[in-house]
Amino acid sequence: MSTPTIPESLRQSMTDALKDARQRRHEYITLEHLLLAMIREEQTRTILQACGVDLKKLKRDLETYLEKNLEQLPRGKQVEPEQTIGVSRVLSLALWHAQNAQQKQMESGDVLAALLEEPESHARYLLEQQGITRLDILNYISHGIGKEEAEKQAAGETEEGDKPARDPLGAYTTDLVALAAAGKLDPLIGRDAELERTVQVLCRRLKNNPLFVGDPGVGKTAMAHGLALRIHAGQVPDLLKAARIYALDMGLLLAGTKYRGQFEERVKGVLKTLEKKPHSILFIDEIHTLVGAGAVSGGSVDASSLLKPALASGELRCIGSTTHEEFKTLERDRGLARRFQKIDILEPSVEETVQILTGLKGHFESHHGITYTDEAIRAAAELSAKHINERFLPDKAIDVLDEAGARQRIRPDAERKQVLDRRDIEAVVAAMAKIPAETVSGNERQRLESLDASLRQHIFGQDSAIESIVSAIRLSRAGLRLPNKPVGSFLFFGPTGVGKTELARVLSRALGNELLRFDMSEYSEKHTVSRLIGAPPGYVGFDQGGLLTDAVRRQPYSVVLLDEIEKAHPDLFNILLQVMDHATLTDNTGRKADFRNVVLIMTTNAGARELTSTPIGFRAEQSGDPAKKPIERLFNPEFRNRLDAIVRFDTLSIQTIKQIVDKQIDELRASLVSKHVTLELTPAARDWLAEHGYDKDFGARPMSRLIDDQIRKPLAGAILFGELADSGGKTVIDIVNGKLELNHTVATELHGNTQK
Repeated sequence: MSTPTIPESLRQSMTDALKDARQRRHEYITLEHLLLAMIREEQTRTILQACGVDLKKLKRDLETYLEKNLEQLPRGKQVEPEQTIGVSRVLSLALWHAQNAQQKQMESGDVLAALLEEPESHARYLLEQQGITRLDILNYISHGIGKEEAEKQAAGETEEGDKPARDPLGAYTTDLVALAAAGKLDPLIGRDAELERTVQVLCRRLKNNPLFVGDPGVGKTAMAHGLALRIHAGQVPDLLKAARIYALDMGLLLAGTKYRGQFEERVKGVLKTLEKKPHSILFIDEIHTLVGAGAVSGGSVDASSLLKPALASGELRCIGSTTHEEFKTLERDRGLARRFQKIDILEPSVEETVQILTGLKGHFESHHGITYTDEAIRAAAELSAKHINERFLPDKAIDVLDEAGARQRIRPDAERKQVLDRRDIEAVVAAMAKIPAETVSGNERQRLESLDASLRQHIFGQDSAIESIVSAIRLSRAGLRLPNKPVGSFLFFGPTGVGKTELARVLSRALGNELLRFDMSEYSEKHTVSRLIGAPPGYVGFDQGGLLTDAVRRQPYSVVLLDEIEKAHPDLFNILLQVMDHATLTDNTGRKADFRNVVLIMTTNAGARELTSTPIGFRAEQSGDPAKKPIERLFNPEFRNRLDAIVRFDTLSIQTIKQIVDKQIDELRASLVSKHVTLELTPAARDWLAEHGYDKDFGARPMSRLIDDQIRKPLAGAILFGELADSGGKTVIDIVNGKLELNHTVATELHGNTQK
């Protein structure tokens, strides 16, 4: 793109400004010198007169300012005047304007438009004093429309008179009260307190502009619809009974605005029309899109700048809605944010969502031609809250209902169900959450009843630990725990390899919840702890959120495992205090993660040395237990006091180790079924594995390596290249001369022996 040239007329104005400054013995050429020189030039005079400027008054005011406010150099001192930074900035911006508009020449209008963007300029003040704005200049240089004509067009008037040419409200807004009268709006269920606050703000004399702030899908737009329904029904104060709510469509406002000034012209048209309707209320959904909307890159005028004066005076009432994240964008424009009264729209509870769905179900039943049972309504609220993450109630529950109805509607008549129950909702939730249907449909009461047995099938020799966990979870699910607490907060301590981490894994599977594991060795430094809740402002990664808070927000029903917590920095314990106390954790952006449905498990090897001197087998906790002394040294009393239980894991007995051998061999047998290979373990081999697969210092961890080396690897060779390669067979694991030996029998030999 070539750089625009400067025409001779503009060069002459710049030369005249230099001469004027020299004659007045001024040290600098200011914007006032430049404007005074420009109004002698024909093109500038034409633009300013079209915009309604009194040129004689402007000239008189400029000369008065130059004579009285600028200091003169002493007589006899000759100094060539220099341009101020403001003049250089205005000329550079004018050149950029011309280049951006693909003009061959920089015109006087570009300089005037740039001058009206210069802050703290007396020249700009004198122009604005006569009612001229940058938009007036842009209207004229882009379309040749003077100020008076632009105002008529903005108000929807023709040159002939006051007959409307195109109503801006009809073109760019939707009358919500009219939609309510036509029965096209869904009812608002609940939200009485928020709606009462909205009405109260609208009845103020000044700053009567409510702003709904909440997560996506919690019902911000529904609040505006609910207000429209109340106005239509006459259930509002007298001040609002004649009100009309106009929802602004930002897409229509921006569509087709090819030239500078077109967007601003449309916005001004809407605002002027609304000002003529004393009972009108403007509703702007996603109001943060106003900030920067319509602004030319580098320019300061956007839609929010045009809205501020009308909002400040109280002549225009406006309702806005935005999310918590986008509210930060709005807050940066302090002038706009202070004109609104923030109203927080919180996510409804499951019970409140059930009420909302009950109120809305008639609309979906008539649309899909089906009926929802009360059980289906409750299942939609409960299951969507539990399994559909990163979305919010009631929106996701409403989607589940709608999806279930649509699923039946597309089926052939012979297969279509007329009444939808819990099973239909479960199938939809499983598909939407991309999880197995068994996870959704599992009866939680049955799960809790069999939880003890499920854990004992996989964790051996730690019965007291299992009892502590199961009791806490049953208390929570029965509603007998304090409401603002996690399901349970536990500290597992004991030697390595005795089942602490494995119990957390098995528990998450038994509950059908996600396991969120964090290795605390990664958070040993002070600055790394902030990664869990997000970096503070000014640091790299501030906008990325926290690993722990984001994970819990995505998976609110989960088991959080903080593995080897003794390796973490002490600052982490302070963060966990609010989790164990109030079941919330606030990240760096101010968002709260809800831990009320989380099982918090921390593991530590502290006290392992003391435990090795105790008898083998699990022993009940005692107040004088020497193994707990390292725990007391490592964790301060306020941390320990908030734990539901400090669960001790002892060294494993020989019988427990043999159970672990059986479990791992059973897992190996299951993987061999598809290979048509059966596995037999002799008692001697079982005892040998139990003896060699357990180490007092490492627990049962060496067992997996031993089975891999002694059984899996030789077995893999036999299956791929050896006797079991073709048709499978049987493998017997025995002890020969003190060593483990695998004896393979081919399937054909087994079959032959059977025939004989």
